[in-house]
Amino acid sequence: MTYATDRLHEEIAYVAYHFHWNLEEILDLEHHDRRRYAEQIAGLVARASARG
Repeated sequence: MTYATDRLHEEIAYVAYHFHWNLEEILDLEHHDRRRYAEQIAGLVARASARG
């Protein structure tokens, strides 16, 4: 099974935007690690938004 290209691009953009990592650094991550970073960032963003 392959990972959807659009979803991969979304994860790359999300991690790059929030962590300021370059494309090569993000693509070097294993899929599960990249996905986990994206989930962790989403949690941080949600908590920050909830605080106002």
